[in-house]
Amino acid sequence: MVTRAFVATPEGQVHYRTAGEGRTVLLLHQTPRSSDEYRDVIPLLARAFRVIAMDTIGYGDSDKPARACAIEDYARGAAGFLDALGIARASVVGHHTGAVIAIELAASYPERVERLVLSASPWVDAAERERRKGRPLVDHVTPKADGTHLVELWQGRMRFYPEGRPDLLARFVMDALKAGEKLEEGHLACSAYRMEDTIRRIRCPTLVVCGTEDPFSFPRMELVARHIAGSRRVAIPGGTVAVADQMPEAFPAAIAGCLHASS
Repeated sequence: MVTRAFVATPEGQVHYRTAGEGRTVLLLHQTPRSSDEYRDVIPLLARAFRVIAMDTIGYGDSDKPARACAIEDYARGAAGFLDALGIARASVVGHHTGAVIAIELAASYPERVERLVLSASPWVDAAERERRKGRPLVDHVTPKADGTHLVELWQGRMRFYPEGRPDLLARFVMDALKAGEKLEEGHLACSAYRMEDTIRRIRCPTLVVCGTEDPFSFPRMELVARHIAGSRRVAIPGGTVAVADQMPEAFPAAIAGCLHASS
């Protein structure tokens, strides 16, 4: 059974979903989603692990800091969240923005991360940071009195989601509305992050995974993996930007080998 709760951390109240027993697996979502992204994955992973999916500070039902957050802030928030639950070490699974947070967590808090799964991680180096300057924001819409910005938000994401799955887009829009003024903050944090300075410091067993229909991350999957010594790669055929909630059985099956591997 999946339960939901809040815990007080130095960054504020954090909302999370949890199920299962055993070794801990922490799930980190993409921007501007929430732990709802893993709603259908949690029960499957919970057959073998204690699974915890947190709402990153600023998203879902977690508190929203007044300041803008960087990837380092999100990673510190995740470490503080583990502290608040009394968890010394966990395997960490991050998707899109969550993967970048997971990179920082594994590099800066290596004693906290047992195994690492980077799902659809972007690659952000100096060239990519320059390329992103002035680029239109992914989910930016201007609020309009007649509500047509909600249609713009839906249609802006629709091309990256599987056809015939309005349920997934509805869940995305609900999370986007909850994010409010924080809607783009995670994307901006990724665009400013100096990934090339941290990724080579990762020492724990790492799996790089991505859906083959993810136009943002699949072309960079091997590049990310090459920068992490000993990492492995797994592609999920047909997986889109929404692979975790699109394919809730294929996703845990793809990452199970890494999570079950002996230390």
